[in-house]
Amino acid sequence: MENAKLTAKDFSSNLPVKWCPGCGNFAILNMMQKVMAGMGLPHEKYAVISGIGCSSRFPYYVSTYGFHSIHGRAAAVATGVKLANPELAVWVVTGDGDGLSIGGNHMLHAIRRNIGLKIVLFNNRIYALTKGQASPTTQPGTKTKTTPLGSIDYPFNPASFAVGLGCTFVARGLDNDIAGTTAILERAARHEGTAFVEILQKCVPFSDKEFEPLKDQALRDDMLLRVEHGKPLVFGKDRNRGIVIKDMKPEIVSFSGKAPPEVAVYDETNPGLAYLVSSLTQPEFPVPMGVLRAVRRPSYEELYYDHVKAVGDTKEHELETLLAGPDAWEMK
Repeated sequence: MENAKLTAKDFSSNLPVKWCPGCGNFAILNMMQKVMAGMGLPHEKYAVISGIGCSSRFPYYVSTYGFHSIHGRAAAVATGVKLANPELAVWVVTGDGDGLSIGGNHMLHAIRRNIGLKIVLFNNRIYALTKGQASPTTQPGTKTKTTPLGSIDYPFNPASFAVGLGCTFVARGLDNDIAGTTAILERAARHEGTAFVEILQKCVPFSDKEFEPLKDQALRDDMLLRVEHGKPLVFGKDRNRGIVIKDMKPEIVSFSGKAPPEVAVYDETNPGLAYLVSSLTQPEFPVPMGVLRAVRRPSYEELYYDHVKAVGDTKEHELETLLAGPDAWEMK
């Protein structure tokens, strides 16, 4: 089919991309354009909705329908788009400030309802567009414009946030891990229901060194835990360290050769395991990457349209009927 021949370049709007040189957003943009092309859908079957922030310029840079909405409201706008046009592939592009601070309540309820949105949260642990204020994911001790003596807040863990809300697809990727993060986005694109993907990405002016240990070729194998369904939680340059879970508490063990049976085997359908593993943080543990949670549950739009079909063709609940009924009253 002609649509299947689309390439990543076909999903470029050809507008000048206005991000700082070296920003992790460039890599994410390229990955998402590739994923969109690989789905075999025409341009008009996509809608990209964003809020406010550096990441939220995204709709200008992809050749799809899109809407650059207001701060924190991307999930709410996208919900309306998806319910009105359930056949559309609706992507929400947001950031750690936009999506988890002013937009946290909308994000929470979009996930709770399991609406078929593909939510990609760019996490650079800073408010970048507004020049360097602390965000909900800023790490303790970080000096920013609003925390000049160092942040004392406990930060959000976006992946754990989504898992804790029962999100049916949760994953974490890294901006320079092209193969791994692209594979995550491909799975998210095919998921029915809410897909939440956190991508750790650098902000050159304000958090340039934030994730450097995870990207350093000499260090990253000891810093990252590649999570795969049905495989043991093993990491390290020599693949000789593993995660053991005893009484719901994780521990690191070292071994030689094959992973011993006490090393946990990952199950992406187990919500308790997903929450525990998503919560692993440095310096005690490696940072988990990959698909953390994936289950099938009817999406909100499925339930909504099934409900409408079951009710049948009636004017009882139409707006004009309700306004003319006994429960409406007029102010004079």
